[in-house]
Amino acid sequence: MTIALERPASTTNPMTLLSAEVAERITRRITADHPEISADIAHRIVSQAVAFIAASGRQPGQTLAPSALVDLGWHAFILHTVDYAAFCEKAAGRLVHHVPTDDGDTATEEAQRTRERTLAAISAAGFSVDRELWPDVAECTQCHAGCTDSPNN
Repeated sequence: MTIALERPASTTNPMTLLSAEVAERITRRITADHPEISADIAHRIVSQAVAFIAASGRQPGQTLAPSALVDLGWHAFILHTVDYAAFCEKAAGRLVHHVPTDDGDTATEEAQRTRERTLAAISAAGFSVDRELWPDVAECTQCHAGCTDSPNN
């Protein structure tokens, strides 16, 4: 008999999805671009960006968005295109696109719902959520990853 769980039985450290070398490279990029961010915080940002990207790839029908801090990690990762593409293929089976939204496109109430949906998706994917890095939602999504209104769908 097979038992299917709605939520994974345990949480996985998202950093296990990256090699130490790639994680360090992205962490260094964040601290170089944002000297006000410590290496420890940058490492946490990378971890949450990895969890966000992996969860986004597993939720193609939902609009998910990173926090402003996590978005810094996503941007830093995207700059390493070979590593980013390989990670997306491994974690999601396809490229997870970064889609900026126009300023003012998201009302505060909708942004809060998107944030909660995103955190629920990360948890459902089995990753821990570092809530200190999720006080808000950035103005970008993974929408072209397969949302119903996506030009790719």
